[in-house]
Amino acid sequence: MSENEEFTREELKTALKAFKKRIKILRLDDESGYGRASMTGGKRSGIAAIQPPHQFPKEIWEALVEQGKLNYAGNGLYELT
Repeated sequence: MSENEEFTREELKTALKAFKKRIKILRLDDESGYGRASMTGGKRSGIAAIQPPHQFPKEIWEALVEQGKLNYAGNGLYELT
């Protein structure tokens, strides 16, 4: 059994969906402007890579990297391709 086969298609899909949701929330939070001057416009988020959700094992993230859905950015961080 290859590494990709140890997880079902549904598990991989759920993990990727959770990753996308977390990066979206972190980017929106970064762009929100809370804590900055209220009269300044929003800014684009500089967040490119995040630590994946901990409810999934590290091996599932490695499987998604092998599939080309994520890139490993180093230091435990992953980014969307």
